[in-house]
Amino acid sequence: MDSLDLIRTFREVAALGSFSKAAKRLDMSKATVSKYVAELETRFGVRLLNRSTRSVSLTDAGQLLLDRSQPVLEMVELTQAELQERANEPRGRLRIAAPYGMASGDLPNLLAEFMGYYPEVTITLQLSNHTDLAEDGIDVELRFGPIENENLIVRKLLQMHMVVCASPVYWKKHGTPTHPEDLAGHDALTLLRQGAHPVWRFEDGGQVIDVPVKSRMEATEGAPLIQVAMRGFGVIYVPALVVQPHIDHGELVPVLQDYARKDMWLSAAYLQRKHNSAALRALLDFLQTRISARGKYGEASAQRARAGRKGEQAD
Repeated sequence: MDSLDLIRTFREVAALGSFSKAAKRLDMSKATVSKYVAELETRFGVRLLNRSTRSVSLTDAGQLLLDRSQPVLEMVELTQAELQERANEPRGRLRIAAPYGMASGDLPNLLAEFMGYYPEVTITLQLSNHTDLAEDGIDVELRFGPIENENLIVRKLLQMHMVVCASPVYWKKHGTPTHPEDLAGHDALTLLRQGAHPVWRFEDGGQVIDVPVKSRMEATEGAPLIQVAMRGFGVIYVPALVVQPHIDHGELVPVLQDYARKDMWLSAAYLQRKHNSAALRALLDFLQTRISARGKYGEASAQRARAGRKGEQAD
């Protein structure tokens, strides 16, 4: 039996001075009330009540428990009320992890918009490319690409249309590839987590094409690589949303769009399917709605990139 239930029963007996009256108040049998008090005395190893056929009175130990238990029960009841509020109404702190690269994208604006809708929610944003949700105390992590950890619950938010691109100067100097395997002879700009021997994955009619590439420069996240690519020093393979403004301005030129992999998603990963806070549920629904809307832009970006490439071939 829960110690708090035993203490609540004891307090009713002490307040009413009667097992029978306490049983009636608690909608329990007199025998159960007596059993609960006896169990509490056994746990503490001390008598709490003096009993007679006509009255019940507190022992010195019982008076101590009565006095000390009141603030404890008040704190528990207050905590229970707050927990129930957090289960039903978005409030409290959310700990969110995201890759470094998202700091310069739409994520800060999305979180600001979310906080505007839910003023009782506070946010801790941890930027990292390597996160252990349980060890780091993270409620939800935003991730790019496939997630193979079977212990995580994954909600896909947006399919990431990938694009291979470089500056016009680079393509003019090194030639434009017509097949993914041609990239093996180019200078690649890669992410550090891809390892010492990076491989870029493509698809052709549902068949996977893995191309080992030669890294001219590697970095922990994509922003520096994009800048170097615009200077003409290599090729990048990144989500279209990240570079579409540079493509629109002619600073980067996409190629091989018909071969881009289709399994890259922006996903939200979290540990438990049940009993999540209202704040987490609200955030997941908010991101699903807002990011999906932005996905139409991403799809349009990929279509524009393909159309641009076909236009160049026609010329």
